[in-house]
Amino acid sequence: MATYKKKYKPEGKKEENQIDESEFETAGVLNTLDETASRSEQWIEKNSKPLFYTLVGIVVIFLAYMGYTKYVVEPNERNASNELAFPRKYFDEAATAGSGIDSLLTLGLEGADGNYGFLDIEKSYSGTDAGNLANYYAGVSYLQMKNYEKAIEYLEKFNSDDEMLGPVSLGAIGDAFADINQPEDALEYYAKAANKKDNEFTTPLFLYKAGQTAMELKKFDKAETFFTRIKDNYPTSDQGRDIEKFIGASKYAAQ
Repeated sequence: MATYKKKYKPEGKKEENQIDESEFETAGVLNTLDETASRSEQWIEKNSKPLFYTLVGIVVIFLAYMGYTKYVVEPNERNASNELAFPRKYFDEAATAGSGIDSLLTLGLEGADGNYGFLDIEKSYSGTDAGNLANYYAGVSYLQMKNYEKAIEYLEKFNSDDEMLGPVSLGAIGDAFADINQPEDALEYYAKAANKKDNEFTTPLFLYKAGQTAMELKKFDKAETFFTRIKDNYPTSDQGRDIEKFIGASKYAAQ
């Protein structure tokens, strides 16, 4: 009886074929990388001058910025800060003076004896921190002198994220509008001042002023909202002590 003998493909041959294919694929990848690298080198060689000039330009701009900051901006800031000391002296004196306040404030605004006042500093050092701060002092000075339009003009130029100065400057604009009988604008700025920073002093103060102004405008629901925020969040503040009666008044008026 004949016996069927299964023919086997030599395993070595198969492995040799696989090795050959693998080597072929590897060689193809390497060739591709070589071609890519060659093209990159050609591109760099072709564009070497533009690349060099671009790099030089970036370095020049960086050095110019550093030089401008060191030799222009920083000295300008120091000079502006030094100039601010003179008018601030008169501003501080006016805060405690019993009389002659306007004359002291005027000296602070306009300067004297060859020294800059707030108005000069604001113009000459615009863009510096001291120049910005001069706007605040000028605005508050005009507010105390009852020159409300000027007060608003300079206070609106002032910008600060300081915990106290930010809200106080906005509240001062509200006061100026209230004094020239523009309660709608006053209410807007009191609300901005109350929301500028969250603290135990300025926030309840300007919430209270906003509430009182809303009452004047017969916006009783808004007034109640402002007063209730004081009750809920700042009950121990000066404004929070008697706030219940103002909440009651706003509710009664709304009926």
